Amino acid sequence: MKLKADRATLLKALAHVQSVVERRNTIPILANVMLRVESGKLTLTATDMEIAIVEDVAASTTRNGACTAPASTLYEIVRKLPDNAEVEFDHPGGDAQLALRAGRYATKLVVLPVEDFPSMTAGTLPHRFSLPAVTLRGLIDRTRFAISTEETRYYLNGIYLHATESGGAKVLRAVATDGHRLARVEEPLPEGAAAMPGVIVPRKTVGELRKLLDETSDAVDVELSDTRIKFRIGTVTLTSKLIDGTFPEYERVIPRDNDKILRVGAKKFAEAVGRVAAISSERSRPVKLSLGPDQLALLATSPELGTATEELDSEDVSYSAAPLEIGFQARYLNDITDQIGDKIEFRFSDGAAPTVVCDVADPSALYVLMPMRV
Repeated sequence: MKLKADRATLLKALAHVQSVVERRNTIPILANVMLRVESGKLTLTATDMEIAIVEDVAASTTRNGACTAPASTLYEIVRKLPDNAEVEFDHPGGDAQLALRAGRYATKLVVLPVEDFPSMTAGTLPHRFSLPAVTLRGLIDRTRFAISTEETRYYLNGIYLHATESGGAKVLRAVATDGHRLARVEEPLPEGAAAMPGVIVPRKTVGELRKLLDETSDAVDVELSDTRIKFRIGTVTLTSKLIDGTFPEYERVIPRDNDKILRVGAKKFAEAVGRVAAISSERSRPVKLSLGPDQLALLATSPELGTATEELDSEDVSYSAAPLEIGFQARYLNDITDQIGDKIEFRFSDGAAPTVVCDVADPSALYVLMPMRV
């Protein structure tokens, strides 16, 4: 294998693949990236056996071949080269070391056998559709904060993606919940997705996919079965196993009859929550909302530090139901308000029941928040 590649192009690809590599593993080959020269192009591949990422890199190739090299080391070397450097790789084959040269810099890296590098073949992926990158970004951004991190409830450790109906229209819906809050977001169902199974995309896959989506405005091709999913984004292909579990019947926990409606400016509300919550360093301490006719006051207390209160201007608050006091974890409130535009709507039942939160201007997203005792 012999080739030359532009440092900036190579660095971008290495950044993608090395982030998938699991540094703390007992299988040495999984810490490596595979470099393959074939048909006049360089292809980089990395996997942790759950996710695989493959990226084609523009290069000037003079000899076909393949080898593996330590992913993080290779990334650090290329990252520290001068911006306009041209990087040359030369590997004669077998267990010979990989020679890397850039200008006056040269190094040789120990390789591991290509035969030991695992192949994460996707098998048959019968369901195929495309989504604009901005649409997929929106589905992820408005749900992933609610993904559970409890490994014992592994079936909640991802985003549940499925086709369904909403208001008589067919939609692609993304749902995440950790038992304390739930996020449900939907977009018009893309062509080819109607027969797709409901799948749970793992948290790590969601994170890697989201980073790739920042770099494109084009459509993303999606292929999936009931066990694997593949995303094709330009020259990058991300393949992942799906979580083998049953997502709970989330519709059961979405209240339908909450009739106490609060509407408030999202930005001013979020800023007020942040100010009163600053009185306590405990992330789980609640902020109490006290509601009256077109009135909203926020209160937070800390046994060690004291009390903080703030009342919002009446022109920013719309509420006409019976007076109500209810508490929520401040971080949970801010996670939701971060996803909402100009005005936020809360639908309450009482101070102990789940609350529905939504964006007044965007009915495609809905959130459920469990209150805290205050």
